[in-house]
Amino acid sequence: MTYESADSRRGGVRRRTVLGGAAAAAAGLALAGCGDDGDAPRERRKGQKITLTFWSWVPGIDRPVDLWNRTHPEVQVKVEKVSAVNGEQYAKMHAAIKAGDPPDLGQIEFPVIPGFLLDGGLRDLAPLGAARHRDAFFAWQWGQSVFGSGIYAIPQASGPMGLFVRQDLFDRWGIPVPRTWDAYEAAAQEVRRHGAWIETFAPTNGNRFAGLAWQAGAKWYATHGDTWVVHLDDAPTRRVADYWEQLVRRKLVKTIPDRRDAWYKDIQTGAIPAWVGASWGDALLAGNAPGTKGKWRAAPLPQWQPGGRAYANWGGSTTAVFAKASYPKDALDFAVWLNTDPGSIALLLRGGYGFPSAKAGYAATALDADKDFFGGQPYSRVFADAGAHVDTSWQWGPGVDTLFQRLGDAFTDALADGSSFRSVLTKVQRQTISDLRDKGLKAESGR
Repeated sequence: MTYESADSRRGGVRRRTVLGGAAAAAAGLALAGCGDDGDAPRERRKGQKITLTFWSWVPGIDRPVDLWNRTHPEVQVKVEKVSAVNGEQYAKMHAAIKAGDPPDLGQIEFPVIPGFLLDGGLRDLAPLGAARHRDAFFAWQWGQSVFGSGIYAIPQASGPMGLFVRQDLFDRWGIPVPRTWDAYEAAAQEVRRHGAWIETFAPTNGNRFAGLAWQAGAKWYATHGDTWVVHLDDAPTRRVADYWEQLVRRKLVKTIPDRRDAWYKDIQTGAIPAWVGASWGDALLAGNAPGTKGKWRAAPLPQWQPGGRAYANWGGSTTAVFAKASYPKDALDFAVWLNTDPGSIALLLRGGYGFPSAKAGYAATALDADKDFFGGQPYSRVFADAGAHVDTSWQWGPGVDTLFQRLGDAFTDALADGSSFRSVLTKVQRQTISDLRDKGLKAESGR
């Protein structure tokens, strides 16, 4: 997905002032702020009834919103579900920003927040007092929405990564659950001998590929002064690309998209008995393969070194307030409540929204919402440990949604024409630098 900055018609002047040097030195990022700060926040009068619009794709989001509406009669929230397929939700949001008619609030994942800052699309919540809520959340997740002195969203959930396996099939075939990537490759060979594929390399899933590179020690984005340094083609990412390429070339994995009809059928039938996923995958598997109840287990993400504890995050989202929000203070109050109130968190967990960003407000047992599906395993412990060991030095840069699209296109082409996965990295790194420069940013290749 590509998009044009809302200010591109004015020659990019706003983008250069929004993203620049002083904040880069102060915050380690070339982002200094965003939002239509010329618009003073509207204050709701006492007793005045208003309605806020909220675009989200989170499963079961209606339930906590209904709870809010029952307990906050003066500030009602109307949910509009948006599709999360292939970034459709973000295309819609960017178009709404450009048209000057976005919703009041939106569900926005960690990786794409910088892209919305380029659009000037998000309200800086710091002047509204958002910082007083900081300690209610895990620090690294709170930091995903902080750039310079600005705070641009309230964290909702993260996605520490792990491995889901059909334990019944692995046991039947005598295959140990792999703890390292070497063991995973050996397991893939054994699974293939039984007519199945251990899983799929989904060419269009740039988000998961990023998580695998993250775990391997990659650093795709950095800043030097006011310049973005892009290093998609670094040694850890090449290691990941080489690994999955040889699995693909040896036909040990499928190459169909994940989380689509054909993939769900393979999950249901056992044709794919494993999945490198994230904590939110429990609800996805339980909801789409109910006939396999009791047969799945969660295991730690395979490691590059025996005994290693390197983990990463796939996804993670926030509740953001758009710059044009009618009543941003009330929108902030809702965003904080949604992601900290115990009743709201309980309903979100029931819907399977991920691993809470809030430090409190839930019992650990509530994270095992699908415990029966996982054969009684307290599987949240796997993801809690992973979340505690995520490399928090990873940072995202602007235009990640475009980067994911470019990765998907390039990997799809490589599968079709036989070109190397390393050539994908070289190509997309070059394209990413060009994209950033086209947006009026300084960018260079990592060395």
